[in-house]
Amino acid sequence: MNYHILNKDGLDGFIKKLSKKMKVYAPVSKGHGNFAFEEVSSGAQVALKYIPTILPPKKYLMPQREKMLEFDVTGERPVDTAMLEAEEIALFGVHTCDLAGIQCLNMVFSERPRDYNYLLRKEKLFIIGLECNTYCDEHASCALVGNQLPNGGYDLFFTDLGECFIIHVNTQKGEDLLEDMGLPKAFPADMAELTRVREDKKAIFKNEIGVEPKKLPEIFEKAMNSKVWEELGKRCLSCGNCTNVCPTCYCFDMADTVNLDLKTGARSRTWDSCQFSTFAAVAGGEDFRPDRSERQRHRFSRKFKFPLDKFYRFFCTGCGRCTRTCMAKINLKDTLKALAAEQR
Repeated sequence: MNYHILNKDGLDGFIKKLSKKMKVYAPVSKGHGNFAFEEVSSGAQVALKYIPTILPPKKYLMPQREKMLEFDVTGERPVDTAMLEAEEIALFGVHTCDLAGIQCLNMVFSERPRDYNYLLRKEKLFIIGLECNTYCDEHASCALVGNQLPNGGYDLFFTDLGECFIIHVNTQKGEDLLEDMGLPKAFPADMAELTRVREDKKAIFKNEIGVEPKKLPEIFEKAMNSKVWEELGKRCLSCGNCTNVCPTCYCFDMADTVNLDLKTGARSRTWDSCQFSTFAAVAGGEDFRPDRSERQRHRFSRKFKFPLDKFYRFFCTGCGRCTRTCMAKINLKDTLKALAAEQR
């Protein structure tokens, strides 16, 4: 695939042209240092320098609340109709940590039984990544998990070269869009500048906790009875904020709502959280993780141990959202350092 060039003053025209083809969502400032992906129609609305948005882009693939089917038991045999509301949209300005989050969800929902609601939405997404040339803030740990550089998962990828963006084309959809817009291809000098930017990043992005990533699964293997979990359990409020904002958390609950006629209704799913006291409770009164310390251990293990056994990759993307949003000030990087120190 090719590289193209877009001058900075052409961004507004790019967004306007794109918004005529499909709805465009991009990071927008919400004040007080917060950002959110919202629909935009011009480049002026887009926040190019932003810390990770309050909610990750997973909200466009797996809505917080979603009607899955409608049912009707009026006749001799129950009838159900699957529901799916999805439209072609573009996500502009997705950082590499969130691209990694979408890649993780793609693997989860592609497993059998496949989640067709998720997969059909994914097919309608046009993803445009945006490279971070510096850290967004002190809570990021993208270098620890290797997400400070682009690793696929996008149609187009923008890198700021100062006066212009260099755009990597990763799919035929991306190529078709740029050809339609008539953007020029990059020259060798532009490619050399991209190489310089990436070299500079090597001095900026470094392992943020000082522990080799390959040792993390072993650390978690030995940390089943760690005092670190007890300490987190005393502080955790079980609010579920950490899982709601995580780009790779995907647990959900299903519930049926019956209409007043008692014959028709709908089945919906909503985001759930392994940090809620009811999450691991089952019929008969059994609860597999009644203590907050156990739930915190489970959450961290779902990022740094279990997914490596199954998918061969971390499910922490290094975005830092869980730390930023935690009301109890539970810090992901501090927790990893404490677990590593305990085993020295």
